[in-house]
Amino acid sequence: MSLREIINNKLKAAMLAKKKRDISTLRLINAAIKDRDIEARTGGEDQGVGDDIILGILSKMIKQRKESSEIYKESNRLDLSQQEDEEIVIISKFLPEQLSEKEISRICQEIVRKTNSSSIKDMGLCMSELKNNYSSQVDFSIAGKVLKELLI
Repeated sequence: MSLREIINNKLKAAMLAKKKRDISTLRLINAAIKDRDIEARTGGEDQGVGDDIILGILSKMIKQRKESSEIYKESNRLDLSQQEDEEIVIISKFLPEQLSEKEISRICQEIVRKTNSSSIKDMGLCMSELKNNYSSQVDFSIAGKVLKELLI
């Protein structure tokens, strides 16, 4: 079963259970996927986007919500911050389990060793390797900090 089908099934279940936050969040996910489908069609692709692109969309949505949540907390709008946090929980259910900071550090060390990277100039190569192998499991803001420490 594709990720798109899983999301649609969750939306149907949320509608039956009348879970308003789940319904609105799942509809936002579907809207983002449909936008990407349209973008792909205008780019000459016949099919809609696959699971790998959907995972990227979901990761981006989570990142946006984390940033918004922080801004709302700083502005003392805890109600809006809580809403963003609830949406993060819902979206996260569709992503593979995220790696811990310790695991990210270990993987970064392995990549630096594997690619023979020795300076900050090699950061792009390391990030590319990380993206190719762990794109939906790694928080790249953490990975960037770890790589920077390793390469300086």
